[in-house]
Amino acid sequence: MQGVHLKEEIKPHPTLVKLFQEASRNELVFESTSVPMTSPPLPWASIRTGGYLLSAAKIIRLPYQAHQQKCRLEQAPPEDLYPSLDSLNQLGAIPWKINQPVLDIILHVFNNNGDEKLAIPQPPSELPAAPSIESHMTKQEKFVIRKQRLVLKRKKAEMYSLWCDALYKLSLANHFRNDKFWFPHNMDFRGRVYPCPPHLNHLGSDVARALLVFAVGEPLGSKGLDWLKIHVVNLTGLKKRDSIGDRLEFANSKLSQILDSANYPLEGDKWWARSEEPWQTLACCMEIAKAIESGDPESFISHFPVHQDGSCNGLQHYAALGRDEAGAKSVNLTPCSLPQDVYSAIASLVEKVRQKEAENGHQVAQVLEGFIKRKVIKQTVMTTVYGVTRYGARLQIAKQLKDIPEFPKEHLWSASIYLAGRTFDSLQEMFTSTKEIQDWFTDCARMISNICGQNMEWVTPLALPIVQPYFRQLKKTFDAHDPLRLKENKSFFDMFERPNVMKQKNAFPPNFIHSLDSAHMMLTSLNCEREKITFVSVHDCFWTHPHTVETMNRICREQFVALHSQPILEDLSDFLVRKYSYRESDMTRDGSLLDMTKSELNRTLKAVPRKGTFDLKSVLESIYFFS
Repeated sequence: MQGVHLKEEIKPHPTLVKLFQEASRNELVFESTSVPMTSPPLPWASIRTGGYLLSAAKIIRLPYQAHQQKCRLEQAPPEDLYPSLDSLNQLGAIPWKINQPVLDIILHVFNNNGDEKLAIPQPPSELPAAPSIESHMTKQEKFVIRKQRLVLKRKKAEMYSLWCDALYKLSLANHFRNDKFWFPHNMDFRGRVYPCPPHLNHLGSDVARALLVFAVGEPLGSKGLDWLKIHVVNLTGLKKRDSIGDRLEFANSKLSQILDSANYPLEGDKWWARSEEPWQTLACCMEIAKAIESGDPESFISHFPVHQDGSCNGLQHYAALGRDEAGAKSVNLTPCSLPQDVYSAIASLVEKVRQKEAENGHQVAQVLEGFIKRKVIKQTVMTTVYGVTRYGARLQIAKQLKDIPEFPKEHLWSASIYLAGRTFDSLQEMFTSTKEIQDWFTDCARMISNICGQNMEWVTPLALPIVQPYFRQLKKTFDAHDPLRLKENKSFFDMFERPNVMKQKNAFPPNFIHSLDSAHMMLTSLNCEREKITFVSVHDCFWTHPHTVETMNRICREQFVALHSQPILEDLSDFLVRKYSYRESDMTRDGSLLDMTKSELNRTLKAVPRKGTFDLKSVLESIYFFS
């Protein structure tokens, strides 16, 4: 019995299970759409044609109930969709291959029971046996044993899941080890781009990324080796606040350890294993070693991708939208000799407030002395632009404080509430226009979904129509006489149901920013294609060959400036006014609540937040905008 419902299970006899296990073939079978293609993808020529050669692929990843966006795509003029389709085609046309030396090392670790420190999952058989319950035990002892068994059971299930995921990735990599292959791409409803094959792709974990390199190599040129060295330091996470020059100098000082890592990955000093991204670090060490050992690094043909990552990209877009001078500086939109770290800056503001309140006798502020560190508030700052609530921020901070052994756990609840509040206050102080824009976004979405009863829609700067697919779905009811029988099923479609107001208003700010970072990525993609350089993206992390990093960086900055030189907020306001505002003939002017609500909606949609004085063109000279 489970609650009031009867649950019946049918299980095969253990002998039958054993028979099937012994008869099964020792191989994995995947759907053709779950693996990379061994030929270039079919170019997206329309919303219905593209991706796989024979199998169907969706241009937009949508649940079947999200019918509105499908209609908007069909109604859009075909030429409006060409930029988005062309970007998908550019990304899908990049050929890949497996980094065989790295694959062999990972397989060796995996086949030798994995290594938790290196993020190679261990098989569940590595867990100790569950303790047994003896008849002579007391009730309390039995309770403790049951609790331990439950923890072990959960851990075993988790380990098995991770082990299977690694098995899929490594099996596919091993299968394609000698092949050139491609990843067809599609989008989510916001325009963010993803490779279609789910298991092995460059959006995966550190292990998956380390396994992949460009199939087409290019000479390193005069600066390619330096960019590989800078990249290996970036992967370690050791010099995030140092200049590019200092990172290169650090790499040169560690060259003996880099070469040791490449030549003796499992037997040597294992410097690579202490990195934030150990397997990508090892792969980069090997590429540096091969380039140096070639005797002519400039002519060495490199297949290795170098990454340039946005500096808290969501806040970069908010700062650019609001022309926020202080906010722009903190997220590296302005030229600086050293990279600015917004997380440390917010932590410093929070610490100043804590010190002042501790002096005034605030107990929680006194408890937190010495515990307000960058790591504690980083996730909250990062996810603020993506709509994290105060409750969500409290959970994030509580998790970080819990991981600090010295922190008194009895103050976890009060301290996390205190820190979440002070972090939000400090963010609002540093990013004044960001808060105003976020509030405007939220108010527009709340009133449109509540007053108009419609889902939030907008069009990206690249003319891609977007509809938020959040609606109130009626709960399925059970027959009172038969709990196993559902009443007649009903198909729900977003265009026929009332919108979910809470989800619509909370999701619009982050979704709009996601649509902007996608537009920036697509513009960069198209212009890299125009200049005939390799370009791949993992959302706000851009990849290219070592010798074309500087070209990609220039294009990335130019396209960010071009994007935000458009009147994005004004265009959004005009679109919302045309689609959702009430005309004068719809107003009764009788002072009724309904009439005042309509007037408030009209005012809100036109109330575009004021902008600051930040000069967008300074982004062109910012070294650490993407680095």
